[in-house]
Parts: sequence; structure tokens; C-alpha cells
Amino acid sequence: MRFTISGPPGSGKTTVAKLLSSKLNYPLISGGMIFRQMAKEMGMDLVEFSRYAEEHPEVDYRIDEELVRRAKELDNVVVDSRLAGWMLYRNGVPAFKIYIDAPEHVRAERIQKRDGGEFQEVLNAMLARQESEIKRYIELYGVDYTDTSVYDLVLDSANMTPEEIVSKILEALQ
Repeated sequence: MRFTISGPPGSGKTTVAKLLSSKLNYPLISGGMIFRQMAKEMGMDLVEFSRYAEEHPEVDYRIDEELVRRAKELDNVVVDSRLAGWMLYRNGVPAFKIYIDAPEHVRAERIQKRDGGEFQEVLNAMLARQESEIKRYIELYGVDYTDTSVYDLVLDSANMTPEEIVSKILEALQ
């Protein structure tokens, strides 16, 4: 079975995707890892690279085409990306689509814990990145990734551990 895990920065989607992938022994395809690697290769932080990607649609096309191509090749896989649910939906690739969210302050605290920095700076960078991505995806694909209408399961991760979220995902399948 294919699973997509989507959500905004700091929602816990990547942590959950890794845990679900490990629990099911499924390969993990991560758009965020590809994006971060591309930013690093270009010597940019995530906010700078997001702005760069706004002017260079080939960045998103490359990531999204690779995710869809690889997901089509695998019957059992976990795909983690902001647009994973929408990309597989639009390309007719069957998947159980999950959207994970949390309030902005919770997400910023998680990012701060992971990456360090002052809270307000982390929050501002997170919101700038989110705004950039929403704008970019609407322009490129006509999709607002925060539109949860195509998802099979929508979860608020604010008061759940990643393990509890994975349990909810597996329960929802039954």
C-alpha cells in the first residue's frame, strides 16, 4: 500500500513518515530531503532556496516528478512531501493520503528544537517559507497544499507523539 504524508513545516510529517516507513518496512521517498539537498548544493538556506524556487519552477517540477515516478514504481511505499497527497491524486496513483498539521507556535517550537535559533526568528522564517511554498504551488499547479479535501485522514499533531499518530494511521486503515 502507498501512503502519502503531507503537512506544513514543523507539523511532524517527516518524523511520522520515517516511523511509519520503519514500522511497515516500506521504503521512504522524501521531498523535503531532496529539497534540502538541493538547497545545500546551491549554498542557500531553506528560505533563500524557497525564494529561488519561486523564480525557477524546474526545482519543484524536478522534485514532484521524481516523487510521482518513484511512487508509481512501488506498491508499498511511504511518500513524504508537502504536495505528496495532491501529486499522487492528480496523477491517478492510488494511495492512503494523510495530512498532519499543528498550530504555528507548536510547529515553530519544534523547528527551533531541531535547528536551534531564536523563537521569533524561527517562527518568521517558517511562516515566510510556508507563504513562499503556498504561493509557488498555486502558481505551478493550481493547488493550495493546505486544502485537505483530497486526504483520507487529517490529524492535528499538537498533542500526539509520532508513535500515537502512526497508531491512528494504522487504525484508520481498519
